[in-house]
Amino acid sequence: MNQRESGPVVWLGVLTATCLLLFLLPKVLWLVVPFLLAMILYYILIPAVSRLTLFGIPRETAAMLVGGLFFIIMGVVLGYAMTTFATRMGSLQELLTHYVDGGLQFVRNTMQTLEANLSILRKAHARDTVNAWMAANTDNFAQQYAANILMSVASFLPVIFLTPFLTFFFLRDGRKFKHFLARAVPNAFFEETLYLMYEVDQTARRYFQGLLKLTVIDTVILALGLWMIGMSSPLLLALISAILAWVPFVGSVMGCIMVVLVAATDAPDVPLLAYGAIAVFVMVRLLDDFIFMPLTLGRSLHMHPLISVLMIFVGGELAGVPGLMLVLPLLGVAMVIGETVGHVVTNKRLRARHRHAKIIRQKQASADLI
Repeated sequence: MNQRESGPVVWLGVLTATCLLLFLLPKVLWLVVPFLLAMILYYILIPAVSRLTLFGIPRETAAMLVGGLFFIIMGVVLGYAMTTFATRMGSLQELLTHYVDGGLQFVRNTMQTLEANLSILRKAHARDTVNAWMAANTDNFAQQYAANILMSVASFLPVIFLTPFLTFFFLRDGRKFKHFLARAVPNAFFEETLYLMYEVDQTARRYFQGLLKLTVIDTVILALGLWMIGMSSPLLLALISAILAWVPFVGSVMGCIMVVLVAATDAPDVPLLAYGAIAVFVMVRLLDDFIFMPLTLGRSLHMHPLISVLMIFVGGELAGVPGLMLVLPLLGVAMVIGETVGHVVTNKRLRARHRHAKIIRQKQASADLI
């Protein structure tokens, strides 16, 4: 691309287009969620489909075999999980209540310690204020909110059912769709169009690979930190927290609350364990935002770390939690499209070839009319 002529203009257009997509994102979230899940499954399953096609199996048959087998296994696993969840709903509510009560007791003990050491809090009766707020908002927490959580999950089930449908057609007809788009492009821009489609595909692939790398790094670092402070089941807690961290900031806060509740409930006489868990999460969060995420997701998308960090904040401001999750892949795709279009617009040779081809086609169409 001719950076001297179109670099700043292209980047301005890329950032503007990304912000517009983020603004519109909540309105089409019902389609974005299954599309995103289908893309993740596509990049997981496409190597198996490609391997089968190398053995002479038609692509449609390979897609049906791989997709069908995968979704049958997933259906069995989800069916077992839903059955187990339904039969143990009462015990799960009791478990949730148990850990919430442990966390509330931890907060009360913390406020009592702070009042004993800070006179300003003691004079303000901070502990009584916090206790009154907790009593008003957390009584029968699990019983009040478990049904709402289940209803929220159930409302997404029709959307989730689109995922296997989209995944199958991505696997089966992905190449046909690319060829369909390529045939609509003038011959002068054909090479650039092929490059654009290839780069968009590679951008999505690099993003999901970077997301998996980030998940592994977070799991290892969190598990190591939780093990060092004496937490039980550090690997499981770290894995769940790393998956929750797919939602930047919000997911990490949820993971931290989960681990603190476990620490405060399992070791109520050792408050330093919960404080240590908070310290570990703060440290990992800082490393994640300013080192790991820019070096995995940002580098996988060929972005400068500063742009990655700034756009995460912009995504959260414009589209909330979905914006936090999708801002980087949206920016990566917009960057590829913007740079390719900028190269076409600023390339005088390509524009001249297109004009010349139009003149030739007009002469050929009217040759027998004279």
